[in-house]
Amino acid sequence: MYKNLVPRFIRYVQTETRSVENSTTIPSTTSQVAFAKTLVTELKEMGMSNVVYHADNGYVTATLPANITQKVPIIGFLAHMDTANFNAVNVNPQFHEKYAGDVIVLHKEQNIVLSPADFPNLKNYLGQTLLTTDGTTLLGADDKAGIAEIMTALEILLNDDSIKHGDIRIGFGPDEEIGIGADLFDVKDFNADFAYTVDGGPVGELEYESFNAATAVVKIYGKNVHPGTAKNIMVNALKLVLEFDAALPQDEVPERTEGREGFYHLLNIDGEVDEAKLVYIIRDHDRDLFELRKAKMMQIAQEMNAAYDNQRVVIMLRDSYYNMGEIIENDMTVVDLAKKAMENLEIEPIIKPIRGGTDGSKISFMGLPTPNIFTGGENFHGRYEFIAVESMQKATNVIVEIARLNAQDREYW
Repeated sequence: MYKNLVPRFIRYVQTETRSVENSTTIPSTTSQVAFAKTLVTELKEMGMSNVVYHADNGYVTATLPANITQKVPIIGFLAHMDTANFNAVNVNPQFHEKYAGDVIVLHKEQNIVLSPADFPNLKNYLGQTLLTTDGTTLLGADDKAGIAEIMTALEILLNDDSIKHGDIRIGFGPDEEIGIGADLFDVKDFNADFAYTVDGGPVGELEYESFNAATAVVKIYGKNVHPGTAKNIMVNALKLVLEFDAALPQDEVPERTEGREGFYHLLNIDGEVDEAKLVYIIRDHDRDLFELRKAKMMQIAQEMNAAYDNQRVVIMLRDSYYNMGEIIENDMTVVDLAKKAMENLEIEPIIKPIRGGTDGSKISFMGLPTPNIFTGGENFHGRYEFIAVESMQKATNVIVEIARLNAQDREYW
């Protein structure tokens, strides 16, 4: 339907832009800087205005000026340039036209398949054209699909003056996957009244609630001596690791929760008898329950320390982001607009809380209400990722329709 949408997406995903934890640069990788500069060139060649790469925060911003005289809210559309912590080198997208519902062989030699038995969501795409990985990398639809869809929507609006719209602001940012990309986002300079991250999953997703999120680093200090003379002396930090984790609610983990249920997620264990470290992420949609989760970890540490001869457990907690619903629910116009745009296109809005976060989680608390809309991708962050061409077209249409509706009096939508 849109001749540049899929080629643009393929070109983007074949550009490696993986972000890296613990980097000291902004963005965290030079590949994101290089990609950002190619987007700058593309935006300028399209005819966008005020195209800027911001070296201080890694964002690319641009403006599509209004083609109407009346004042309407300024909309922003945002997407992120980085990909997740999975191999993203030599991405080789595979086309599967008129998908018939069977098993898709991603990599014959390594016996890697995409099967409806494992992923029933495949059945939602019968007859459509799927783009998958070759089984050795992720695809990168999170969030290269969002960038491609925004770019294609801009192209449509630039080339069809019959679609009336107000000022539209664009932002492509770094390091979303490592949770720091929006930290330096300049809301004042962006100058929008509300925005959308185009960073969701299946068609129809419209999300304005996210987790509250924190990271807990638990350091455990033991006492190591020769095991032959260890009685009443040794304190095995690895044993304390097991004790600490066992004290947490064992059913409140990602693999046993859904919907609005929060969790503790153990990400990493590292250590020896003398010293060990655990890294957790803590998540909950309810702010009070979120605070209780953090307090629970501190309580366990205090009880363990009281039981030993020294302070053996030290916890460092850092909040990452909060539930953007706290901000957006004060004025639901931004959600209502996207919902009506989808309905106009005969797309059923799927409004549900994100079991995660987006850049909008932070940006909303900076003063720019920013819910999340779908890209069409599925199974993000790994070798089983896929997206339907038809879904990308629908996401592009929603962006255009949001822009068109926003130029009308609200009584008409």
